[in-house]
Amino acid sequence: MAKKITKVLKLQIPGGKAVPGQQLGPVLGGAGINIGEFVKRFNDETKDRVGDVVPTIVNVFEDRTYQLIYKTEPASNLILKAMGKEKGSGKPNTAKIGTITKKQVKEIAEKKMADLNANDIDAAMKIIEGSARSMGVDVR
Repeated sequence: MAKKITKVLKLQIPGGKAVPGQQLGPVLGGAGINIGEFVKRFNDETKDRVGDVVPTIVNVFEDRTYQLIYKTEPASNLILKAMGKEKGSGKPNTAKIGTITKKQVKEIAEKKMADLNANDIDAAMKIIEGSARSMGVDVR
């Protein structure tokens, strides 16, 4: 028989650099997860993704065991990395922060394809272009 899920936590943690501090402690402790064990396991499993933000879904079961599901880095972070910028525009309609090419959009879409709600690469590219426009980035 399958275990019953009691909580689902959605976290965004830097890959390989989780620490049992202000961000994780209260969330994991409230779910009944051993914080030290979680941090060690997370860091071991994401050591190849250091420098990336790793969206993680934690399914907590009634016996306090848990399952970790890792997603790809958020599209906004991938767009900013492609441009070499720190953050998007505060006023995306008037103040543009730069441009990215269709080729860069396609690379990002291919990387994110598993997590996007798209049937083909063209639909995935449109999703990424929309994210870029909402950050004040032009697509050429």
